[in-house]
Amino acid sequence: MDALKTSRSQQGLSKVPEITLAFWVIKVLSTTVGETAADFLAVNAGWGQGVTRLVMGALLAVALAAQLRTRRYTPWLYWLSVVLVSIVGTQITDWLTDGLGVSLYLSTAVFAIALAAIFGAWYRLERTLSIQDIVTRRRERFYWGVILCTFALGTAAGDLATEALGLGFTWGAISFGAMLAIVYLAWRSGCNAVLTFWTAYILTRPFGAALGDLLTQAKTYGGLGLGAPLTSAVFLAVIVMLVAAAQFSASRPQHAHAAD
Repeated sequence: MDALKTSRSQQGLSKVPEITLAFWVIKVLSTTVGETAADFLAVNAGWGQGVTRLVMGALLAVALAAQLRTRRYTPWLYWLSVVLVSIVGTQITDWLTDGLGVSLYLSTAVFAIALAAIFGAWYRLERTLSIQDIVTRRRERFYWGVILCTFALGTAAGDLATEALGLGFTWGAISFGAMLAIVYLAWRSGCNAVLTFWTAYILTRPFGAALGDLLTQAKTYGGLGLGAPLTSAVFLAVIVMLVAAAQFSASRPQHAHAAD
């Protein structure tokens, strides 16, 4: 019984969601929204790249500050932060590629090295990279640093595959989807859960980016021509519904404990 209470206490301290099918669905949708929303705000809404980066960066800073101050996992705040990280991560890569002319090969390599460095520092200090052990402020800072880096890396890698390497949007989405399937099979076969989780987390970003381009880009460019506004609206609506369900589910144990 004491062990059960300790386990519940540790779960209550966790600032991240459980890894379920809903988690991965929201993650993929949020990565696609990051790709489409950034384009919508900068182009369709007429904000321009500079204003979009400034506004989204400020909103992300506010959301992460609120996320770090919370004492437990709060679905709407957590996933709002993820969506904003997705948008900002896309903006960072686009700024390097389009604004500064940095090669996608170089930016992909730099983000990969930066991600490895954060993982290395995180493990050296905490001796764990498990998402289920995000129970301290320092671990949570490492976690969000990794999340931002994975989104920037995934955007660069996705653009590298679909544009520089010429895979195109359809084959890019298929290729990264196949990689995700392989990682899933590896996990089911008993491979290290932490390794397979982070590998899948990284791959969902280029998969979502390729999927977003496939859905939004004009047919003449190899897309389906649905447009960024429609794709962003539909995916955001699904995210909101799933997060609302998670928020409702998360609030139920609190009421149960209060009744006890």
